[in-house]
Amino acid sequence: MKKRFLLLIIYLAFVGLGLPDSLLGAAWPEMYPSLKVPVYYAGILSMIIAGGTVISSLFSSRLIDRFGVGPMTTLSVLLTAVALITFSFSDHFVYLCILAIPLGLGAGCVDAALNNYVALHYRARHMNWLHCFWGVGAAIGPMIMAGYFAKGESWTTGYSTVGGIQLALVMVLLLSAPLWAPSHYHSSGNTKSKASFSTLLAIPGLKHALLVFFCYCTIEATFGLWGASYLVLVRDFETQDAAKLVAYYYGGITLGRFVSGILTSHFTNKQLIYGGQLVILVGLIVLALPFEFTVFLGFILIGLGCAPIFPSLLHETPRNFGELHSQAIMGMQMASAYVGITLMPLLFGELAAWLNYSTLVWFLGIFLAAQIFLTLDLHRKVSKEPH
Repeated sequence: MKKRFLLLIIYLAFVGLGLPDSLLGAAWPEMYPSLKVPVYYAGILSMIIAGGTVISSLFSSRLIDRFGVGPMTTLSVLLTAVALITFSFSDHFVYLCILAIPLGLGAGCVDAALNNYVALHYRARHMNWLHCFWGVGAAIGPMIMAGYFAKGESWTTGYSTVGGIQLALVMVLLLSAPLWAPSHYHSSGNTKSKASFSTLLAIPGLKHALLVFFCYCTIEATFGLWGASYLVLVRDFETQDAAKLVAYYYGGITLGRFVSGILTSHFTNKQLIYGGQLVILVGLIVLALPFEFTVFLGFILIGLGCAPIFPSLLHETPRNFGELHSQAIMGMQMASAYVGITLMPLLFGELAAWLNYSTLVWFLGIFLAAQIFLTLDLHRKVSKEPH
């Protein structure tokens, strides 16, 4: 019973993790005129947040080994809440850049800590549902901001509201402190992992795993950012229709992760990963067809294909590399994922400005092919290693 109640709290924490992830994009059209900065400055804030997330993901293992999963999760959510609330009092872009640092640091540690905890203590379906709840939070954030805009309120009200929700989550996490179980290797008396990054990188298959996460997040983030521009500039869609299709794409990811959680009773993580990659491939082919009615199907299929890959890869971490190093490796994987999220959409934007936005399908196809090849090689390497 305690384990199920703790799982509910972890789900709530991931809703909280998703809330601020989509908040900046929803608020920015209102923010940049009030801050008196160019529209492209959103990219600066986004990169600072992502940079903080990468750093905290890499060092999350050492912090969690010292303080524990529960305390570090609580502290990280508190850090995020304070950053969000302080955002709402900031009237200068430089202040927002400074506050973006703790916002990113808090998010990275929560992500790595909870993903590894669920991978060690719960079944694969819960990992899929965990990331489904992230999608719920990512959808609620813009809805909160849009609701305040409809009432004539400022973006600051939206940020303070989401910060208040995070503070409420901190109280819930504090009350749940006795429920957190130690990692399996702690309870069995084994030594905590003290391995350096270079030692961990020598583990067979880890480099492949990091590249797989990089390629996957390149696909998910690049399509999410530039899918609407592709529709407007290449397929002659109206902007409101393009925005709806991007919402359907994220809806496909969220719904797909819920369904994937059910499918884990019948399929292994590896089968779900390969199945997701196949569905993305079909989605890209359908999207490239010169018919308007196939575009909707293409967006849905790409979202559904993305759905099981990330959580299934995460849940395989202790099985691929052993429980002793799983927390450190989880942090490295999350860092690699966030590097892809940070850099590759910007790279494609530069590439598309030089060539054409029609290259989006080919760009995603190349990274999908690389991801499939690397996944096959990853599974070949780890199958030879006892853990």
